Amino acid sequence: GPINDGGWSQAHYEAAKYVEAKLPGTKFIYVDKVNPADRPNVTVEQVVDELVAQGAQLIITNSDDFKDGTRQAAQNHPDVIFIHASGDDVLTGRNPPNLGNTMGRMEYGKMIAGCAAALQSETGRISYLGPLINDETRRLVNASYLGARHCWTELKGQPADSLHFNVTWIGFWFNIPGVTLDPTQVANDFINAGSDVLISGIDTTEALVEANKASQAGKRVFAIPYDFKGACDSAPDVCLGVPYFNWVPAYTRILTAARQGTWQPEWEWFGPDWSDINNVETSGIGFVTGPALTPENQAQLDSFIAQLADGSLNLYTGPLNYQDGTPYLAEGEVADDQKIWYTTQLLEGIEGQSAPQ
Repeated sequence: GPINDGGWSQAHYEAAKYVEAKLPGTKFIYVDKVNPADRPNVTVEQVVDELVAQGAQLIITNSDDFKDGTRQAAQNHPDVIFIHASGDDVLTGRNPPNLGNTMGRMEYGKMIAGCAAALQSETGRISYLGPLINDETRRLVNASYLGARHCWTELKGQPADSLHFNVTWIGFWFNIPGVTLDPTQVANDFINAGSDVLISGIDTTEALVEANKASQAGKRVFAIPYDFKGACDSAPDVCLGVPYFNWVPAYTRILTAARQGTWQPEWEWFGPDWSDINNVETSGIGFVTGPALTPENQAQLDSFIAQLADGSLNLYTGPLNYQDGTPYLAEGEVADDQKIWYTTQLLEGIEGQSAPQ
């Protein structure tokens, strides 16, 4: 997407600029809008060739959709280090020796978002604006639901069956007219159906924008955007907070190792710095509370975060079932990383598709 999308791409761009200023002798070059709408028929390999021609020695590709193209580009340029932000080639052994994976444990951010949504909701109707469907996006919806269910039942004391949590997938990370569902329309459909909190899983801010319009029209509606630390700024009065990626620590680690000649390919899945989840130097996952969250709900959310931080609360503990009723986690079973990473369905209790039609 564009570097000013208020989401995923902007978070990467601003982190790269920060690290460029932090590490003398580095130079950041980029190509944005590498997607079927803005650059039809342009491949990852073609973009990489362009960057290598400009002197790039370390290349970061930042979309799950770039997995195959990144692998091929790394094979084409064995003297260049490649980092795929997401993906699992190192985990599965498909990576060439100059390709590594890095990704943040946004599941924590989404659990916090789900909790905030449930605490603020009066109706128990929470809707999730989803992008395309894959392992990553399914696990983030599941994490949001687990946070919402816990805080709805355990902190608010409401019955589990009074929570209505649904997702609609637009088909891509942002709106492509004529290709995806229109996220503006989907957000309005949620609001018109009675949802009073919208959680965004796409790279742009339509959920927040439409919640703000509805609020100005007299409805009680809130939203939680995604990806970028500053996303609340466009509509603070309805923003409950934003879970965001901070790529500064990962980029700093990777670039420092590359410059020192110590870089090795790894599958990195980094989490928050629980001592300060919004520390730009140390925390790869953050959550900034929005102005719309009430002080009472803020206090309860802080308690929830503290339990995640000290390990006293693990929402990935069975029994949990998949949407079709098959077991995901047995009674007392705690999910390991691969069980969470490779999520094949939405969880029982979520309304919406688990797989593309």
